[in-house]
Amino acid sequence: MADDGVTGYQGRVTDDGAVSALREIAFWLERQNAPTYRVRAFRRAAAIVSELSDLDRRVGTGALTDLEGIGRTTAAVITQAHSGETPDYLAKLRDEAEVPEHGETLRAALRGDCHTHSDWSDGGSPIVEMAATARELGHEWMALTDHSPRLTVARGLSADRLREQLGVVGELNRRMAPFRILTGIEVDILGDGSLDQDEDLLAELDVVVASVHSDLRMASGPMTRRMVAAARNPHVDVLGHCTGRLIGVRKRAQSTFDAREVFTACRDHEVAVEINSRPDRLDPPRELLNLARDLGCQFSVDSDAHAPGQLDWLFHGCARAEECGIGPDRVINTRSAADIAA
Repeated sequence: MADDGVTGYQGRVTDDGAVSALREIAFWLERQNAPTYRVRAFRRAAAIVSELSDLDRRVGTGALTDLEGIGRTTAAVITQAHSGETPDYLAKLRDEAEVPEHGETLRAALRGDCHTHSDWSDGGSPIVEMAATARELGHEWMALTDHSPRLTVARGLSADRLREQLGVVGELNRRMAPFRILTGIEVDILGDGSLDQDEDLLAELDVVVASVHSDLRMASGPMTRRMVAAARNPHVDVLGHCTGRLIGVRKRAQSTFDAREVFTACRDHEVAVEINSRPDRLDPPRELLNLARDLGCQFSVDSDAHAPGQLDWLFHGCARAEECGIGPDRVINTRSAADIAA
């Protein structure tokens, strides 16, 4: 890995392993969708330790817990890692990590992820940490697709904020090359099928994921026309989580629309149908996934990650694709960054 000062959950941050261990723990917790407060405790501890100049003394005297933000659990992790051991807490999380039973071939073929979020909208981590973790997972690229302005609850990006983000991404790409962050957005499909961002700005982006986030119970006819209009927009690359369903603790019924008409529009206008890998979405359902396959659609297996550990949720989508007979040749994120951005 290039020594550029940018690190992921297993990256080299200091000569001490404590920071890397704390960040890796946060990664596994995010991967298992643990409560945010638990994740933040380990990320905060990692930030504290990375700034310490007297770590040897504090470990030796048991004074770690004197620091605000370091509790008994994080202190034990730091002490064991600083001594060259694998912390017990980390070993337990590694052992408990869910191992995919299917989809390994497709997962190995993926070169990037077309749908990710940062703390610029409703994600929990900076762009650099998302990108560094994607790199640690073996990706060649990651599309940054924060929300558009209409989604105020998610701190959607105005045109000015998005332009500012493009400058940040450009600088990070200079530091992280050959890894590449593709510019992008998850843009809301408005009620009439138009998109929630300036068309000229959308034209500048590498990846545009178009998703419905409002009026999810719209009648089938208008919803169909709405989604077809978005698929016909020349700037759209991916149709995101098409049914809008939620299947986790928070449940939400899927939207109704003429899937054949929508997927045909996606096929004809070279818009990939997203296979959303979030455990609480797994969207589209298998019957719609099979229909899109039979109609000849292309697909994008995406994490929709809002935290670094969630980037590894791609195995869920890969398993579903394999179960439905969708191979790497039908999945756009098996392509290079240059091909995606073209």
